[in-house]
Amino acid sequence: MNPLRDQRDPRLPRMAGPSALVLFGVTGDLATKKLLPAVYDLANRGLLPPGFGLVGFARRDWAADHFAEVVAQAVRDHARTEFREDVWKQLQEGIRFVPGELGDNEAFERLKQTLTDLDERQGTGGNHAFYLSVPPAAFDTAVAQLRRHGLADRPKGSWRRVVIEKPFGHDLASARQLERKLSRAFDPSSIFRIDHYLGKETVQNLLAFRFANTMFEPIWNRNYIDHVQITMAEDIGIGGRAGYYDGIGAARDVIQNHLLQLLALTAMEEPTSFGADQLSMEKRKVLSAARVPASLDLHSARGQYAAGWAGGVEVPGYLEEEGIPTDSRTDTYAAIRVDIDNRRWAGVPFYLRTGKRLARRVTEVALNLRPAPHLPFNGTDVRSLGTNALVLRIQPDEGITLRFGAKVPATPMELRDVNMDFGYGTSFAESSPEAYERLLLDVLLGSEPLFPQSPEVELSWEILDPVLDRWASLETPPEPYPSGGWGPSSAVEMLARDGFSWRRP
Repeated sequence: MNPLRDQRDPRLPRMAGPSALVLFGVTGDLATKKLLPAVYDLANRGLLPPGFGLVGFARRDWAADHFAEVVAQAVRDHARTEFREDVWKQLQEGIRFVPGELGDNEAFERLKQTLTDLDERQGTGGNHAFYLSVPPAAFDTAVAQLRRHGLADRPKGSWRRVVIEKPFGHDLASARQLERKLSRAFDPSSIFRIDHYLGKETVQNLLAFRFANTMFEPIWNRNYIDHVQITMAEDIGIGGRAGYYDGIGAARDVIQNHLLQLLALTAMEEPTSFGADQLSMEKRKVLSAARVPASLDLHSARGQYAAGWAGGVEVPGYLEEEGIPTDSRTDTYAAIRVDIDNRRWAGVPFYLRTGKRLARRVTEVALNLRPAPHLPFNGTDVRSLGTNALVLRIQPDEGITLRFGAKVPATPMELRDVNMDFGYGTSFAESSPEAYERLLLDVLLGSEPLFPQSPEVELSWEILDPVLDRWASLETPPEPYPSGGWGPSSAVEMLARDGFSWRRP
């Protein structure tokens, strides 16, 4: 610990201590486009120490020099900050590569020797983080190998941590089984379940927006909020992810983690602090009170994108994608209603939707307020007036929109909806770091607030499992919807039954 560093001083950046990061599956898209650039961006911002090591583990028969070239190319193509030779040379000194399969004992012995060498030559201090950027089916093998070869054992004065990507299991039973296996090798405080949405500045700003401003707290409840819509829409298809995506689908891939975490942050009570335990406690209270309606056929919708036009380009349907069986029943669109049985939110439905090949890429949380109990205007004056809404824009146009009614100039009293906008890009001189930058740094620092804890994962599966079980029991396939639209008609009907309509982002 630096005795001159005061945690209360916001001018001092958080800098990781001596450590090594091992990336399993380092040749995949996630590592190439997100993780490797994030490591460089952290180094470029001065947040990685000279005693830092980066170890790649994959099946490729590469030498360390060739792997360094691959990292350099990924950085040049995808890094957020400019490429600087002095930063790269320092980072390159700690780069190593270990070829091998996850089930190869000799490869893990080479990995162990490589980390020992880094500790001695690079001064990484025996502090090792293992990032499992591999398919969920490979988690068991990777963790078992780390345990078998002593890589999970923590020497005195150092730490060992493991990072796993979502989905955390494919249902409640498998999530619990995965947790038991992880806990045999690592302490609970050393297990980091990464949900990159929680690393986004706009998601963290949700907490600041709610709890740093007194003007919104009086209306943040059932007395003023009519319903809430949480949307994560993608305008792309599955790309080359057929092997991962088919059989998982939109609900498991997005609702179980991203959207239910956004729901918890939106609906939770104020924590006593922003420590990991306090944040998790308040999120668990919300998720414990959350449930899906009994009539799932009326309050859930699933779909599968068909051929169509997206972004002016003709695109294939899901069943026509390479590697997808022609009889696949995997959902590429999912929407559900969730109710929260507590005093603050009783009677306020939360609608969660996600889908691929939709009209545009957008993630947002829209709180739609109740209509005014009385409007002293003529009917023609308010025919263009909708409802007040507070919209938290997560991506790509990060910010907050407040929608309200205003008088149209040069009219007696005609009202129309207008927006008041806050945008990150125009309000701050600093650009927002990528989510993986923040989360990788938190792993190296051992900071846990932005990582879901095991009880949160299990509660999320308890909410979603009844929906998945009901869909699995249906003989009909997911409803086709045209690419470039906003999903299947059943999703529109789901909200119409409750007297609402989906917001058009």
